[in-house]
Amino acid sequence: MICKISSTVKETSEQDLRRFPRFLIPLTLLGIAVLMLIVVGCRDPEGNRLYALHLAKAPTAADWERALPHPIIVRGGRVHKIDVFPDIDKDTVHTSTPSCHHGGAIPRPLTVDVRAFYTDSDLYLRLRWRDLTRDDAMQQWRFDGSRWTSNGLKEDGFGLMWQPPTDQRPFSCTLACHIEDFGVAGATFHATNKMKLEKAGPWLDLWNWKADRTGRLGFADDRWLDQKGMHGDLPGDLMRPNSRLASGQTETVGLFGDKDAPVYDGQGRIIGKEFRPAGSLAPGWMVERPIGHRADVRATAFWKNDHWTVILRRPLVTGDPHDVEFSPALTDGIAFGLSVMDNTLDEHYASRGSEWLILLPPSAAEAGNPE
Repeated sequence: MICKISSTVKETSEQDLRRFPRFLIPLTLLGIAVLMLIVVGCRDPEGNRLYALHLAKAPTAADWERALPHPIIVRGGRVHKIDVFPDIDKDTVHTSTPSCHHGGAIPRPLTVDVRAFYTDSDLYLRLRWRDLTRDDAMQQWRFDGSRWTSNGLKEDGFGLMWQPPTDQRPFSCTLACHIEDFGVAGATFHATNKMKLEKAGPWLDLWNWKADRTGRLGFADDRWLDQKGMHGDLPGDLMRPNSRLASGQTETVGLFGDKDAPVYDGQGRIIGKEFRPAGSLAPGWMVERPIGHRADVRATAFWKNDHWTVILRRPLVTGDPHDVEFSPALTDGIAFGLSVMDNTLDEHYASRGSEWLILLPPSAAEAGNPE
């Protein structure tokens, strides 16, 4: 609901100001402050609700800028840094500055700006968050003219968990996966990703976007989660390490280590003894393009000005038994949780409260805002 407050402004002469009782000035300022609070309160939808407006076609860049913003605070992860606890004598500035991206202090919570639209056929989500390092080349290989070396890095990413509307239990990331994990369920420190439900019960729909492994092919991995772990909507592994050791071509231990090397180059060709210039690259992981319901969630992403922006698109109804269905008829919405990874596979940030996605009926889009 938007409160419309109109006022008439007229010029006041110096003589009028002299006549104004001075003791009323503080009361007037207080009244203005209260009025501003009322206006702000009228404009702010319920805090844990993400509202999706209906559009006739896919949202444009202008549509995203006018969309209703919904900030989600995630806690408990690690920012990308050089050392977990650097030597303070060697790196005083970094370890004494909690906000520094390479510092050793416990990281501050991260705020993710989430926005949503839907059409007659699809749901669109946009997630944007600050990340000072672009990590989308997981364990990438580089050739120096004589040997291959892996960069040893991980990747950025996020996960969205959706609770089926038939499941009426309280829901959040902490209750679903990390209730016994002090890093998330507690007040501070770092989360360790167990990626399975702590208790037996209904499944959760899970979307995983990985900056390198799914990002390069424009999708988010559509899976589901239960007490046994993660399962693809279409079974099978889409990702495998690009490693001679992993492929069984050598007996040397140390995956991605000094004595390992890639099997395929960046074009998917087997690497032999042919000439390659120094600086040639090869992916750390090979990824198969998903098919069937594993490919239901499409993604476009870019990193700019120290921020990731990712737009997801999924049909409202997929027909898969482990996919939630989105509809404006669900007036209470769909509960979901969010986790964010920064150059890691497990120590991630996670939302702690219940978030709800509500698809407003098409008539609400004409009004401009939810009441």
